[in-house]
Amino acid sequence: MAEVTPQRGTWETWGTFEDRRLRGPIGEFVISAQARALANFAGRIHERDILAVGAGSERAALLFARGGALVTAVQPTVAMLARARQRAEAELLNVQFECARADALTFKDGAFDVAVGLHLLAHAPEWRPCIAELCRVARRLVIVDYYSAMSASLPVSLARRSLRAVGVNAATYRVFVRGTIDEAFDRRGFRVRSVQRQFVLPLALHQAIGSRRFTVKSEKLLDRLGLLKRFGTPIMLVAERTTPL
Repeated sequence: MAEVTPQRGTWETWGTFEDRRLRGPIGEFVISAQARALANFAGRIHERDILAVGAGSERAALLFARGGALVTAVQPTVAMLARARQRAEAELLNVQFECARADALTFKDGAFDVAVGLHLLAHAPEWRPCIAELCRVARRLVIVDYYSAMSASLPVSLARRSLRAVGVNAATYRVFVRGTIDEAFDRRGFRVRSVQRQFVLPLALHQAIGSRRFTVKSEKLLDRLGLLKRFGTPIMLVAERTTPL
């Protein structure tokens, strides 16, 4: 199975779900881990042109702006754009904002050194054009994340689709196998350079337990057993351009 496609819903529904998912000490742990991965993947960011696309890229835009990057952020709806702009202004951060579709970006080829799309592939109506656009506008690096089909994300995704089918307002998402993602980048002249997997156990379980200590210790143990490498999700990756623009 290459992917499970999310049923159509609003980006605001997913944004609300993400706010709940990343609450409390476990949410803070997830956010800090994502920030470290982004910093490691992007490298030096001061005065570099960085594009952040998608509902989940708001945090990435703020992170890079704090580091002195020249950040442009694209959000899928006016409401989400207003929220992201308000958060940037609250921190006195200089971020350029635009409301646009991720599969039809308005920027020139190679306009940015780094293009980031978080929580984008899992929720966009069509994910391949999103990768194509990120690769088109990136001179050097593209950073994305996705949910692995070889993980607990698959049954959770299917369950959410079933709930949505009977009228429950559940935020659905798409899952992928690794080869599908690699192939999409290969077709655009990029090679996946590095990946980072986050959890073996479902995040909902970690949130239900609510103990950062349990999360750290249990996931370290599962990592030592070799399970994180096989079943960890979500997966964040950085792909590097291998062909000239």
